[in-house]
Amino acid sequence: MSEDRSLELSRDELRELIDAAARRVIEYIESLPRQPSADTAGSAELARSLVEPLPESGRRYEELLDLVFQRVVTKGFGTAGPGYLAYIPGGGIVHSAVADFVADAVNRYVGVFAAAPGLVQIEANVVRWFCDIVGYPATAGGILTSGGSLANFSALVTARRELLPEDFLSGVLYASDQVHHSVAKAAMLAGFPEANVRLVPSDPAFRVRLDALAAAVSEDRAAGRRPFLVVGSAGTTNTGSVDDLERLADLCARERLWLHVDAAYGGFFLLTADGRRRLAGISRADSVVLDPHKSLFLPYGTGSLLVRDAGTLRRAHALSADYMPPMQDDPDLVDFNLVSPELSRDWRGLRVWLPIAMHGIGPFRRNLEEKLELTRWATEELRTIPGIEILAEPQLSIVAFRLARPELDAEAENEINRAFLAAVNHRKRVYLTGTMLGERFALRICVLSFRTHADRMREGMEDVRAAAEEVLAPR
Repeated sequence: MSEDRSLELSRDELRELIDAAARRVIEYIESLPRQPSADTAGSAELARSLVEPLPESGRRYEELLDLVFQRVVTKGFGTAGPGYLAYIPGGGIVHSAVADFVADAVNRYVGVFAAAPGLVQIEANVVRWFCDIVGYPATAGGILTSGGSLANFSALVTARRELLPEDFLSGVLYASDQVHHSVAKAAMLAGFPEANVRLVPSDPAFRVRLDALAAAVSEDRAAGRRPFLVVGSAGTTNTGSVDDLERLADLCARERLWLHVDAAYGGFFLLTADGRRRLAGISRADSVVLDPHKSLFLPYGTGSLLVRDAGTLRRAHALSADYMPPMQDDPDLVDFNLVSPELSRDWRGLRVWLPIAMHGIGPFRRNLEEKLELTRWATEELRTIPGIEILAEPQLSIVAFRLARPELDAEAENEINRAFLAAVNHRKRVYLTGTMLGERFALRICVLSFRTHADRMREGMEDVRAAAEEVLAPR
């Protein structure tokens, strides 16, 4: 007895599936302004209800799509909505979803140039665009990654291979105490002991203290260790602070250290005049991380690593095998498997290329300028709310603040501010997150979604004001 083994869809079946998915996606996108900024109630119950054994036979796609859109995607943080002011928003422009549909449907392999030369070149164009934004020379190159974490890892390995011997365990790297935790994770994965990561104190504006950095490097050299890498931040997660990249570059040149700049959040603000001023000196870095899924508004899963000298990536990552096809030696072309940790990977280039090619870079620049202006506006509004203290003035599009209660001890004051955060988020028009700045619990506003405009920011400030009055009201 024969059984159906086909995984093909007929032309009509494929069109019906695409149309059904597209209809639901459009309805979902249109509903975003009305959705709560976060809905986490009953999350564990939902997850348990979705547990299922491996199915032997299938279900209708309408039923499956209804499950996804009616029960699954609506629970959790509203990361695609205009009220998401938490962590580092992305937004996820839908052009990229269409690009991913095309890329996944054609399913061409892009790890080797010969396998898909046109597709590889489109992605190489994107990398070149990013190098131009940073101000890198023609010798530069790079890769698209799944995000800043993998990009930081690959950068650290590249610097290690360039500057340290095969026995690298005496190598030491430096970053401010505000650096993203993916840097410490990258060091761990690259084989460095935890003690080899020096977290240097930051100044009152949450930028790395250059005097403390220079002293740490000098101390390690005197002790026989090998300083080799400094990580500068161009937009920290806590406060959006930007290190003095010009002076960092001077120090690294003087000390013969690799300068890596984590600009995952802040890098694309280089498209704006204010961003170029804030990030002056970034073009002198040996490597830079940019996350298009942050300040270029793309869907999650899109990061990048750029290096001033493309040869460093190849020297760090190139490896082949008998079963691999021939690679090319043309310096104008690239085999991505030779310059990154990945052999098999998706075609990330199209999801970046399509929206930029459709719109040009101008609308992206204007959106980023708007986010800077909205953050400045929100900061001035915060100053008018009784009891609010600004802990971190915006350097890009993040402001950190709290309710100051000097009559309370530090622990009690932090608890008041945790209640303040919960009261803001309970209204569900905006979603904020908190962090610790030293011993102080702070609330953060990060304005970065392309869907966030003045109307939602006004609503958010209304909720912050009302929440402050609620928390401070006499009991």
